[in-house]
Amino acid sequence: MTDKTIKFNIRDEHENEMRRTIQVVYDALKEKGYNPISQIVGYILSEDPTYITTHNNARSLLRRVDRDELLQSLVKNYIENK
Repeated sequence: MTDKTIKFNIRDEHENEMRRTIQVVYDALKEKGYNPISQIVGYILSEDPTYITTHNNARSLLRRVDRDELLQSLVKNYIENK
């Protein structure tokens, strides 16, 4: 019997939740015929929720994500995954 300890990082889980939220929003925008990247960028830059569709509760989900944290995560992932 091995006694392995699993390391749980709240920060990683928070980033995973943001990733799942962005994917839901992306999918909802695509389903409605929008350009998801442009719409999400517009929302991030302006904080205007009308960039995001209400389809599949996307707007409400995205508004729960802190924009500063989202931007930090996006830049971090962009740099680390060149």
